[in-house]
Amino acid sequence: MPASSRAVRLDRRHFLKAGMAFGGGLVIDFALPLALTPALGQATPPREFAPNAFVRIDRTSAVTLVMPMVEMGQGIYTAVAMLLAEELEVGVDQVRLEHAPPDDELYGNTELGHEQATGHSASIPSFWAPLRRAGAVARTLLVDAAAQRWAVDAGSCKAQRGAVLHPATSRRLTYGELADAAGALPVPPSDRVVLKRPEDFSLIGTPVKRLEGPDKVAGRTEFGIDVRVPDMKIAAVAISPVLGGKPRVVNEAAARAVAGVHQIVTTEEAVAVVADHTWAARKGLKAAAIEWEDGGNAAVDSAAILEQFEAASRQPGVVARRDGDAEAGLNGAAQRVDAVYQMPFLAHAAMEPMNCTVHWKGNACDIWVGTQVPTRTQARVAEMTGLPKDAVTIHNHFLGGGFGRRLEPDGTLLAVTIARQVNGPVKVIWSREEDIRHDLYRPFYYDRVSAALDANGAPVAWTHRIVGPSVLARWAPPFFQNGLDSDAVDGAAKPPYRLPNIHVDYVRVEPLGIQTAFWRGVGATHSIFVVESFIDELAHAANQDPLAYRKGLISHPRALGVLTLAAEKAGWGTPLPKGWGRGISVQFAFGSYVSQIAEVEVTANGSVRVHRIVCAADCGIAVNPETIAAQTEGGALFGLTAALFGAITLKNGRVEQSNFHDYRPLRMNQAPVIETHLVKSAESPGGFGEAPTAAVAPAVTNAIFAATGKRIRTLPINTALLRAGA
Repeated sequence: MPASSRAVRLDRRHFLKAGMAFGGGLVIDFALPLALTPALGQATPPREFAPNAFVRIDRTSAVTLVMPMVEMGQGIYTAVAMLLAEELEVGVDQVRLEHAPPDDELYGNTELGHEQATGHSASIPSFWAPLRRAGAVARTLLVDAAAQRWAVDAGSCKAQRGAVLHPATSRRLTYGELADAAGALPVPPSDRVVLKRPEDFSLIGTPVKRLEGPDKVAGRTEFGIDVRVPDMKIAAVAISPVLGGKPRVVNEAAARAVAGVHQIVTTEEAVAVVADHTWAARKGLKAAAIEWEDGGNAAVDSAAILEQFEAASRQPGVVARRDGDAEAGLNGAAQRVDAVYQMPFLAHAAMEPMNCTVHWKGNACDIWVGTQVPTRTQARVAEMTGLPKDAVTIHNHFLGGGFGRRLEPDGTLLAVTIARQVNGPVKVIWSREEDIRHDLYRPFYYDRVSAALDANGAPVAWTHRIVGPSVLARWAPPFFQNGLDSDAVDGAAKPPYRLPNIHVDYVRVEPLGIQTAFWRGVGATHSIFVVESFIDELAHAANQDPLAYRKGLISHPRALGVLTLAAEKAGWGTPLPKGWGRGISVQFAFGSYVSQIAEVEVTANGSVRVHRIVCAADCGIAVNPETIAAQTEGGALFGLTAALFGAITLKNGRVEQSNFHDYRPLRMNQAPVIETHLVKSAESPGGFGEAPTAAVAPAVTNAIFAATGKRIRTLPINTALLRAGA
């Protein structure tokens, strides 16, 4: 297996031992400002590595990047390695990756409150400058070391593919041969560390195949659920079907009678059956015939939640934006348009269900898991158990999908609670049913929007009230300011249109009996649906083409650029078969501009088939176009699944959905053709992984209106309303 395709988990102590075994080398820390630590094996301060991720080069010329981000299918391992390799002048195939141990001080993501976390499409924007500068510092030092050895001017040397060359004399030294000497040199002044200009990039901007791809295809990649440790047992778990409930009756004798079952563990909220293997654990769990005490949330249902949100929508909220006098504009309008939109709770439903392996040792705890938040997970386990944080070891793994679900440590905390009653390591695996019924869901949203149009159909006033839970208030309280959740209004407070009088406010409502969390695209997935659907409604009210209407209102040239490109590539305005329609959306979210056009067929019985999605994107400099195309496809399909089928509903306090038969993913034969077209840009990169998810729903529902004249304001799409004559 090529070294570049491996991801090795080393804690800090093991890393230092491994580094010293090489007897020397160059270690580059890429905090800002950059600092160079002495070579490993020399006397060093106790904390020789500064915040953020770091790079080292050993005597064998191996380049190691300790990766603060986690790989969950988004291709970040390859893209981040490309940033380093570009400036260091090595091939991306020469970069070896290691999972970073939990350490906010070293690996904190500045875009996420300096927490070591992977999310919010923040990886590339956060590490675009630091990683390139790290590579440039290392390259400069290596060139200086070679120039000193050859007694030549550094300007006469150049770095290439992991070596320094002196073209005039055809001399060559590998980075490994220069590592010790480079490590002894002083940090070069900033004016000598020159980053490449975009026009000089040789790697960034090229389509690079995923480094971890071959191992995944061959089945060699180890996800959290694949972990095997000596003497490990398996636990199947059942959690109270009502939030806040607890086990009342457990038939432990029947569960123990199942061959291979060792013990039954009861916690405040769950029951786990520990066995030699998964089948015995699940069979024992069924035999336990658990009866539950539902507690105070047994009467919660979706209808009551909807009533709660509808009532809240009639109350003023915390102001997110106020320009001009929108209320006066509405009252004096030539034409007024009002609408209410609803978005349901949504589960993450990652392919890899929740799982965690724990070895509780009394005075220490080893945890094998795939998590987006290693330091938060470590801290929460330490808090719960009373252990010092350095006694909680997180062995992080590849994630079989995250989408925000693994920003939450709840699964690990439950596994640790169970493991404290088990002798030896135990892997706790959630069934698909437990995974869906005990998710932390994308919030339910209820939006009221109104606009006033002048005699020419242009909007002169716009109001938008957003009602929903606040994930931010729970997950990152310092960012929840004055009652405003900035994520909940993302895409709504700053739509990409000229609106002279605009008022946007937010009403926080926390429904009983259900927990909410970040979900791929989060606030933008609801706000973009509302804004882009309503803009279409205004275009219709003004009797104007939706594309032309948007072009007349767009306030930013980059937004206009993606809109124009998408329309051109989709053939906007060209004929479509009967029953087909085209719909459009445009957005600015996560630092990127995206426009999508969907071609949709609606049959007489109301069924919806999306045939084609054309996506134009301006995400700044495209580090790896291959990854961007993959994220466009995956994100659009993720969002399309939600638009067509996604809804979590409650009855008698219980989530009604349980598996992929009633919480449907899009099937392969339903997947549309998806095209990705990139606007060439010299801007710094924006985030992209979540952007296509947010843009797709309004493009599809606007296409449905174009095909049928029926407006969709509630998701998922109710096909019964689309049937001929309905």
